[in-house]
Amino acid sequence: MYMNAMKGTQSIAFSESPYLVSAGSVAGKKEGEGPLGKYFDIASEDDLFGEKTWELAEGTMQKLACKLALKNAGVQPEEVRYLFGGDLLRQGIATSMGAEELQIPVFGLFGACSTSGEALALAAMTVAAGYGDLVLAATSSHFGSAEKEFRFPLGYANQRPLSSTWTVTGSGAFLVGKEKPGADQWSDDWENCGLWAEGFTEYGSVYGTGSV
Repeated sequence: MYMNAMKGTQSIAFSESPYLVSAGSVAGKKEGEGPLGKYFDIASEDDLFGEKTWELAEGTMQKLACKLALKNAGVQPEEVRYLFGGDLLRQGIATSMGAEELQIPVFGLFGACSTSGEALALAAMTVAAGYGDLVLAATSSHFGSAEKEFRFPLGYANQRPLSSTWTVTGSGAFLVGKEKPGADQWSDDWENCGLWAEGFTEYGSVYGTGSV
């Protein structure tokens, strides 16, 4: 018999907390030069990542991020039940191309800036409900593909004011599981860019327990 997981009007509580097992991050040249550059697993000097188009580059970033998350956990793609992923392109093009090689069933998401949080929430709920022992959550964006999709294609060579926003070129992937990872996978020092072995709390809710 399941306990009532609904709390308040918008929150949920897990009877058994899922865990962040591992993560992987990939970024472009500009991001690698920024203050967070040393924390990315990969910061490429080539924003095309060896591909011919921005869209293919974004798919490659997401594939690399997923592979890094799997490698860091010592997990094979066939051990992962589902992948919740999204990007900033129509029809989840980057996610589809990036996940193709992994052969993991994909749920495509489009939450714009909220896609990462949305993917993590759905992955956590899936694991907590017992629908999968390991689930990937991934997202990506690319400055070049976003400019072409929403603003001005770079080929137009338009002048950008200094006040204009800049879409990140990067991808992040998280492996969510029901088993607490081993201590050797974690770091207590933020300078080492480790993850903390904590269960998912109900972020922003009075019902969050913060239990491990």
